[in-house]
Amino acid sequence: MKVFDFPLVKITIWFLIGILVFYYAPINIVISIFAFVIGIVAFFILYLLAKRNKKTIPLFGVTTYFISFFIGGLTLLLHTDSFQKTNYIHCEKAFQSAQQITFTLREKLKSNTYNDRYTAIINNINGTNYSGKIIVNISKDSLQPLIIGNILKAETKLISNAPSKNPNQFDYSKYLSDRQIFTQIYVDKSQISINKNIKKDIWYYSDCLHQRIILNLKKAHFNDAEMNVALALILGQQQEISSEIIQDYQYSGATHILSVSGLHVGFIMLFINFILKPIPNTRKGSFIKLSCIVLALTLFAIISGLSPSVLRSVVMFSFVATGNHLRRSGNIYHTLLVSIFLILLFEPYFLFDVGFQLSYIALFFILWLQPLLNKIWAPKNKFLNYIWNALTVSFAAQIGAFPLCLYYFHQFPGLFFVTNIAIIPVLAFIMIAGIIVMILATFITPPQIIINVFEKSIYLLNYIIHYVASFKSFVILDISFNFYYLISFYLLIIIAIIWFLKPNFNKLVLVLISIILVQFSFLYTKREIENQNEFIVYNAKKRTIISSRTGQKITVFTNDTLLLHGTKNNTLNSYLIGNYSHLESVKKVENLLFYNGRKIFIIDSTGIFRDNIQPDILILTQSPKLNMDRVLETLHPSIVIADASNSISIQKRWKLTCSKKKIPFHAIAEKGFYKIN
Repeated sequence: MKVFDFPLVKITIWFLIGILVFYYAPINIVISIFAFVIGIVAFFILYLLAKRNKKTIPLFGVTTYFISFFIGGLTLLLHTDSFQKTNYIHCEKAFQSAQQITFTLREKLKSNTYNDRYTAIINNINGTNYSGKIIVNISKDSLQPLIIGNILKAETKLISNAPSKNPNQFDYSKYLSDRQIFTQIYVDKSQISINKNIKKDIWYYSDCLHQRIILNLKKAHFNDAEMNVALALILGQQQEISSEIIQDYQYSGATHILSVSGLHVGFIMLFINFILKPIPNTRKGSFIKLSCIVLALTLFAIISGLSPSVLRSVVMFSFVATGNHLRRSGNIYHTLLVSIFLILLFEPYFLFDVGFQLSYIALFFILWLQPLLNKIWAPKNKFLNYIWNALTVSFAAQIGAFPLCLYYFHQFPGLFFVTNIAIIPVLAFIMIAGIIVMILATFITPPQIIINVFEKSIYLLNYIIHYVASFKSFVILDISFNFYYLISFYLLIIIAIIWFLKPNFNKLVLVLISIILVQFSFLYTKREIENQNEFIVYNAKKRTIISSRTGQKITVFTNDTLLLHGTKNNTLNSYLIGNYSHLESVKKVENLLFYNGRKIFIIDSTGIFRDNIQPDILILTQSPKLNMDRVLETLHPSIVIADASNSISIQKRWKLTCSKKKIPFHAIAEKGFYKIN
């Protein structure tokens, strides 16, 4: 049976389309429910007609897909917390002034320089019940470490997630919104009261287990650097890994092993199968094995914090184990689709999680492409066979993930082949040893000899990763890659593989057409960029950065000495990548600039200006001491822009003066970058 002959394939595709349509162009919930009910009624009428006439009715399939579409859309709407009446987003006064907010800590996040960060669930605001997830920022020197499940009360204000304040930057606000987190709060010791009661739910017990394991590992004198990697590999806890180690894993093409996913769950399932090998493969014995595997994988998912990648892998391998128990080989693609459908039915926003997308696309290409690559060569030598299998699996996964990686991360590790061949044996040992160590650490302090062996194996893994990452010339950075490229590249890859499976003339024509589409996407993007002109004032704290772009050429004006001497600037770099551009020149900020017939005057810390300038746009930088009334009366600008190098207090005064004069005022630090087309 072909994959697309399986009914769930088409149902799942329409279900996914429903989620996507409702995400980007939401349809009114009342209209959606009405359409869904109409679809259900039509479905049953057609079903009864087909049963009575004993023949298939063509519209029966159409109604099924229609229902699947609206199930996907309604699932997304029902899981959008902001549509719930009890969600804190509807408590307007909590955004305007400080209120008494009670919340329960849910998960510990990576701390920053000033704050410990947590996700939390709101319980009530001023005694009125509300719900929803928020991020809590607690000053580091505020109090003793908190535990997950703590119920806290604080008088504070809800702060909406700010959109990115520079062009082409990662949109952290959207990232949080897809996780149903719409606000943050900032609190310190004077604002917090801790309830004596603790909410003991699944997250509380998971965190208690984590803390117990960490405590016992520290008692065994486990080196911090290796322990943090171990916790990421086994438990998915990446909060304490240093940025240097993370960069090494990125540059070597091994980032995926720091996020618990199918690779890790596969090792765990193999290990459990090995332990259960003495149990006979009778009906009863097979059921015992299945129960143990599903229970172990479920416990692993809970301990790992129920992340999307773990959930996907656990559901997937649970279905594989169930299929083995029922003695059904089953099409693996169908198993994959069932896991996608079930996960998204309960968490539709996982579809927009980068890790979820990469996991599924990589797994699909491994299942589809790797067997084909294996047929090219079948070495008889065991060592060569291992190398070849590692290469084909790595290549298949990388081919699948390649366009998505370029689209999201704009870099490509050229030595990913070397990394994957080198680390698989070490990683297999670490996963098995790690499970044993974590189980021991749950109850006791693990024996020193086991800790030493485990620690050295992680040290070896880090050394291999660091060595490969040190060849920085093989890491291609700052790759411009847009949505047009993403679609055209996937089209080319998929059609090329289909042609390679069974070559014929028609498929070859499709391959050539897809190559033309890739070239067209390049030409279209180039023409689109060359017809663009932009003048931008960036949000750069304590610095002034201004750029003028004509097509792909950018001229930068700045007072940043590092940037003037050629040092890479992340803010500017994101803009260069996003607009396929290059720096033509970097100049010191001038007081007078011209752009598209507009006169732009810049007043810096000296506060000096000429009476006869009469600019269209006035930019204020470096907190100049000015009589703003006199400046506005003398220069008559159409708009005043204050960049992020100015103090907040002085900007408030300027804003008030501009408001009185009815002149638009744009504070970069508050509103984000300012763009002139």
